Amino acid sequence: MGEGLDISPILISMKTASASIAVTFFIGVLTARAVVGIKQKHWKMILDGILTLPLVLPPTVAGFFLLYIFGARRPVGKFLVDYFSIRIAFSWEATVIAAAVISFPLMYRSARGALEQVDPNIVYAARTLGLSEHKIFWKIRLPTALPGVASGGVLAFARGLGEFGATAMIAGNIAGKTRTLPLAIYSAVSAGDEEMNTAYSYVLIIVIFSFLVVALMNYFSLKEKRLKKKQ
Repeated sequence: MGEGLDISPILISMKTASASIAVTFFIGVLTARAVVGIKQKHWKMILDGILTLPLVLPPTVAGFFLLYIFGARRPVGKFLVDYFSIRIAFSWEATVIAAAVISFPLMYRSARGALEQVDPNIVYAARTLGLSEHKIFWKIRLPTALPGVASGGVLAFARGLGEFGATAMIAGNIAGKTRTLPLAIYSAVSAGDEEMNTAYSYVLIIVIFSFLVVALMNYFSLKEKRLKKKQ
Protein backbone atom coordinates (compact mmCIF):
# COMPACT_ATOMS: atom_id res chain seq x y z
CA MET A 1 0.00 0.00 0.00
CA GLY A 2 1.04 3.57 -0.53
CA GLU A 3 3.17 5.40 1.98
CA GLY A 4 1.15 7.53 4.39
CA LEU A 5 -2.12 6.05 3.18
CA ASP A 6 -5.15 7.75 4.71
CA ILE A 7 -7.07 4.98 6.45
CA SER A 8 -10.10 7.13 7.29
CA PRO A 9 -12.03 6.01 4.15
CA ILE A 10 -11.45 2.39 5.18
CA LEU A 11 -12.71 3.03 8.71
CA ILE A 12 -15.68 5.09 7.50
CA SER A 13 -16.63 2.38 4.98
CA MET A 14 -16.42 -0.38 7.58
CA LYS A 15 -18.46 1.63 10.11
CA THR A 16 -21.03 2.49 7.45
CA ALA A 17 -21.37 -1.07 6.15
CA SER A 18 -21.58 -2.48 9.70
CA ALA A 19 -24.26 0.00 10.76
CA SER A 20 -26.27 -0.50 7.57
CA ILE A 21 -26.24 -4.31 7.76
CA ALA A 22 -27.35 -4.13 11.40
CA VAL A 23 -30.47 -2.39 10.09
CA THR A 24 -31.04 -4.20 6.79
CA PHE A 25 -30.46 -7.71 8.16
CA PHE A 26 -33.32 -7.68 10.66
CA ILE A 27 -35.67 -5.50 8.61
CA GLY A 28 -34.91 -7.58 5.50
CA VAL A 29 -35.64 -10.89 7.26
CA LEU A 30 -38.85 -9.64 8.89
CA THR A 31 -40.03 -8.03 5.65
CA ALA A 32 -39.31 -11.24 3.76
CA ARG A 33 -41.32 -13.16 6.35
CA ALA A 34 -44.26 -10.79 5.89
CA VAL A 35 -44.17 -10.99 2.08
CA VAL A 36 -43.88 -14.80 2.08
CA GLY A 37 -46.98 -14.93 4.27
CA ILE A 38 -49.12 -12.88 1.85
CA LYS A 39 -51.65 -15.10 0.09
CA GLN A 40 -52.82 -12.71 -2.65
CA LYS A 41 -50.36 -13.02 -5.53
CA HIS A 42 -51.01 -9.58 -7.04
CA TRP A 43 -50.39 -7.80 -3.72
CA LYS A 44 -47.27 -9.88 -3.22
CA MET A 45 -45.99 -8.87 -6.67
CA ILE A 46 -46.68 -5.18 -6.08
CA LEU A 47 -45.03 -5.15 -2.66
CA ASP A 48 -42.07 -7.17 -3.96
CA GLY A 49 -41.63 -4.67 -6.79
CA ILE A 50 -41.61 -1.71 -4.42
CA LEU A 51 -39.11 -3.37 -2.06
CA THR A 52 -36.83 -4.38 -4.94
CA LEU A 53 -36.94 -0.97 -6.66
CA PRO A 54 -33.66 0.38 -5.17
CA LEU A 55 -31.88 -2.61 -6.71
CA VAL A 56 -32.80 -1.63 -10.28
CA LEU A 57 -32.80 2.15 -9.93
CA PRO A 58 -29.52 3.94 -10.74
CA PRO A 59 -27.88 4.70 -7.35
CA THR A 60 -27.78 8.41 -8.18
CA VAL A 61 -31.56 8.40 -8.64
CA ALA A 62 -32.02 6.64 -5.29
CA GLY A 63 -29.66 9.23 -3.79
CA PHE A 64 -31.71 12.01 -5.35
CA PHE A 65 -34.86 10.72 -3.67
CA LEU A 66 -33.03 10.42 -0.34
CA LEU A 67 -31.72 13.97 -0.67
CA TYR A 68 -35.23 15.13 -1.54
CA ILE A 69 -36.57 13.48 1.63
CA PHE A 70 -33.78 14.33 4.08
CA GLY A 71 -32.63 17.69 2.71
CA ALA A 72 -32.56 20.41 5.37
CA ARG A 73 -35.29 22.36 3.58
CA ARG A 74 -37.52 19.38 2.89
CA PRO A 75 -40.36 18.38 5.28
CA VAL A 76 -38.66 15.35 6.87
CA GLY A 77 -35.19 16.90 6.96
CA LYS A 78 -36.54 20.21 8.28
CA PHE A 79 -38.55 18.41 10.96
CA LEU A 80 -35.45 16.56 12.17
CA VAL A 81 -33.40 19.76 12.25
CA ASP A 82 -36.07 21.91 13.94
CA TYR A 83 -37.19 19.45 16.61
CA PHE A 84 -34.19 17.18 17.17
CA SER A 85 -31.28 19.25 15.82
CA ILE A 86 -30.37 16.30 13.59
CA ARG A 87 -29.06 17.16 10.14
CA ILE A 88 -29.01 14.08 7.94
CA ALA A 89 -27.78 15.41 4.60
CA PHE A 90 -23.97 15.50 4.25
CA SER A 91 -23.39 13.67 7.54
CA TRP A 92 -22.00 10.23 8.36
CA GLU A 93 -25.53 9.08 9.14
CA ALA A 94 -26.37 9.86 5.51
CA THR A 95 -23.78 7.32 4.35
CA VAL A 96 -25.50 4.68 6.50
CA ILE A 97 -28.94 5.53 5.11
CA ALA A 98 -27.65 5.40 1.54
CA ALA A 99 -25.91 2.06 2.10
CA ALA A 100 -28.96 0.60 3.87
CA VAL A 101 -31.39 1.65 1.13
CA ILE A 102 -29.24 0.33 -1.71
CA SER A 103 -28.28 -2.94 0.01
CA PHE A 104 -31.74 -3.70 1.46
CA PRO A 105 -33.17 -5.39 -1.68
CA LEU A 106 -30.28 -7.89 -1.72
CA MET A 107 -30.91 -8.81 1.91
CA TYR A 108 -34.66 -8.97 1.42
CA ARG A 109 -34.59 -11.08 -1.74
CA SER A 110 -32.00 -13.49 -0.32
CA ALA A 111 -34.04 -13.94 2.86
CA ARG A 112 -37.27 -14.36 0.92
CA GLY A 113 -35.73 -16.96 -1.39
CA ALA A 114 -34.29 -18.89 1.55
CA LEU A 115 -37.58 -18.85 3.47
CA GLU A 116 -39.58 -19.97 0.44
CA GLN A 117 -37.30 -23.00 0.03
CA VAL A 118 -38.00 -24.33 3.52
CA ASP A 119 -39.71 -27.74 3.22
CA PRO A 120 -43.45 -27.05 3.76
CA ASN A 121 -43.92 -30.54 5.21
CA ILE A 122 -41.79 -29.55 8.22
CA VAL A 123 -43.98 -26.48 8.72
CA TYR A 124 -47.19 -28.52 8.43
CA ALA A 125 -45.86 -31.02 10.96
CA ALA A 126 -45.07 -28.22 13.40
CA ARG A 127 -48.59 -26.83 13.01
CA THR A 128 -50.14 -30.21 13.75
CA LEU A 129 -48.09 -30.26 16.97
CA GLY A 130 -49.74 -26.99 17.98
CA LEU A 131 -46.81 -24.60 17.49
CA SER A 132 -47.75 -20.98 16.84
CA GLU A 133 -46.65 -19.25 13.61
CA HIS A 134 -44.29 -17.11 15.68
CA LYS A 135 -42.51 -20.16 17.13
CA ILE A 136 -42.51 -21.92 13.77
CA PHE A 137 -40.71 -18.97 12.21
CA TRP A 138 -38.04 -18.56 14.92
CA LYS A 139 -37.50 -22.25 15.69
CA ILE A 140 -37.99 -23.89 12.28
CA ARG A 141 -38.17 -21.54 9.29
CA LEU A 142 -35.32 -19.18 10.18
CA PRO A 143 -32.83 -21.83 11.43
CA THR A 144 -33.49 -23.93 8.32
CA ALA A 145 -33.09 -20.92 6.01
CA LEU A 146 -30.12 -19.49 7.92
CA PRO A 147 -27.37 -20.35 5.37
CA GLY A 148 -29.27 -18.53 2.62
CA VAL A 149 -30.10 -15.63 4.93
CA ALA A 150 -26.46 -15.37 6.04
CA SER A 151 -25.32 -15.39 2.42
CA GLY A 152 -27.66 -12.49 1.74
CA GLY A 153 -26.28 -10.66 4.76
CA VAL A 154 -22.71 -11.02 3.47
CA LEU A 155 -23.77 -9.80 0.04
CA ALA A 156 -25.69 -6.84 1.50
CA PHE A 157 -22.70 -5.92 3.69
CA ALA A 158 -20.43 -5.92 0.64
CA ARG A 159 -22.93 -3.83 -1.33
CA GLY A 160 -23.07 -1.31 1.49
CA LEU A 161 -19.27 -1.18 1.60
CA GLY A 162 -19.07 -0.50 -2.12
CA GLU A 163 -21.92 2.00 -2.38
CA PHE A 164 -20.98 5.12 -4.38
CA GLY A 165 -23.76 6.93 -6.25
CA ALA A 166 -26.40 7.36 -3.56
CA THR A 167 -23.71 8.17 -0.98
CA ALA A 168 -22.24 10.89 -3.16
CA MET A 169 -25.70 12.43 -3.62
CA ILE A 170 -26.89 12.55 -0.02
CA ALA A 171 -23.64 12.47 1.99
CA GLY A 172 -21.19 14.20 -0.32
CA ASN A 173 -17.46 13.52 -0.42
CA ILE A 174 -16.18 15.10 2.78
CA ALA A 175 -12.70 13.92 3.77
CA GLY A 176 -12.62 12.25 7.19
CA LYS A 177 -16.41 12.40 7.50
CA THR A 178 -18.34 10.92 4.57
CA ARG A 179 -15.55 9.89 2.19
CA THR A 180 -15.93 6.12 1.89
CA LEU A 181 -13.58 3.81 -0.03
CA PRO A 182 -15.34 4.17 -3.41
CA LEU A 183 -15.40 7.95 -3.02
CA ALA A 184 -11.73 7.93 -1.97
CA ILE A 185 -10.85 5.98 -5.14
CA TYR A 186 -12.79 8.46 -7.24
CA SER A 187 -11.09 11.41 -5.54
CA ALA A 188 -7.62 9.90 -5.94
CA VAL A 189 -8.16 9.20 -9.64
CA SER A 190 -9.61 12.68 -10.18
CA ALA A 191 -6.47 14.19 -8.60
CA GLY A 192 -4.32 12.77 -11.42
CA ASP A 193 -1.03 10.88 -11.52
CA GLU A 194 0.14 12.17 -8.13
CA GLU A 195 -2.56 10.21 -6.31
CA MET A 196 -2.70 7.10 -8.50
CA ASN A 197 -0.69 5.04 -5.99
CA THR A 198 -3.31 5.88 -3.38
CA ALA A 199 -6.05 4.78 -5.78
CA TYR A 200 -4.20 1.50 -6.43
CA SER A 201 -4.00 0.84 -2.68
CA TYR A 202 -7.71 1.47 -2.12
CA VAL A 203 -8.62 -0.66 -5.15
CA LEU A 204 -6.48 -3.50 -3.82
CA ILE A 205 -8.31 -3.36 -0.49
CA ILE A 206 -11.70 -3.49 -2.25
CA VAL A 207 -10.60 -6.41 -4.46
CA ILE A 208 -9.31 -8.41 -1.47
CA PHE A 209 -12.52 -7.82 0.45
CA SER A 210 -14.63 -8.74 -2.59
CA PHE A 211 -12.74 -12.03 -2.89
CA LEU A 212 -13.45 -12.77 0.78
CA VAL A 213 -17.14 -12.04 0.19
CA VAL A 214 -17.26 -14.50 -2.71
CA ALA A 215 -15.53 -17.14 -0.56
CA LEU A 216 -18.04 -16.62 2.26
CA MET A 217 -20.99 -16.81 -0.12
CA ASN A 218 -19.67 -20.07 -1.57
CA TYR A 219 -19.28 -21.43 1.97
CA PHE A 220 -22.88 -20.63 2.88
CA SER A 221 -24.09 -21.98 -0.47
CA LEU A 222 -22.37 -25.32 0.18
CA LYS A 223 -23.77 -25.39 3.72
CA GLU A 224 -27.28 -24.78 2.36
CA LYS A 225 -26.94 -27.65 -0.13
CA ARG A 226 -25.79 -30.00 2.63
CA LEU A 227 -28.78 -29.07 4.78
CA LYS A 228 -31.16 -29.76 1.87
CA LYS A 229 -29.64 -33.21 1.38
CA LYS A 230 -30.24 -34.02 5.03
CA GLN A 231 -33.89 -32.98 4.91
